[in-house]
Amino acid sequence: MAGQRKTFNEINITPLTDIFLVLLIIMMVIAPLLDQQGLNLAVPNMIEVQDEIKDSKLIKIIVTNDNRYLLNDSEIPVSEIGSIIKEQAAENPDGLLIMTQDDATHGAVVKLMDEARNNGVTNISITEY
Repeated sequence: MAGQRKTFNEINITPLTDIFLVLLIIMMVIAPLLDQQGLNLAVPNMIEVQDEIKDSKLIKIIVTNDNRYLLNDSEIPVSEIGSIIKEQAAENPDGLLIMTQDDATHGAVVKLMDEARNNGVTNISITEY
């Protein structure tokens, strides 16, 4: 019987507890810093602005449900958006009004906004058509 060993049936959880406490303290220190990241957006309230639109000198482009661009009820080819916006910006200095239909894609609107910014338009507004 001298050659037999006793089996070890107990588990020491002290090191595991120490690790969890250290992780808890790290998370408590980092958690308040995570709230400060992000994008600050101010969402405007829905108001009627039809009277102001008629009086102002805005470039009004409609983005349709099938991602076409319309200026004065005529379609603008995608390849010519930048040059047309540049021409219109000289005549209409107040900026660009993007009027979107219900199912227009986000990509089509962002492409129009990028082209406007690249061609010198600084004031861009978006509304539902």
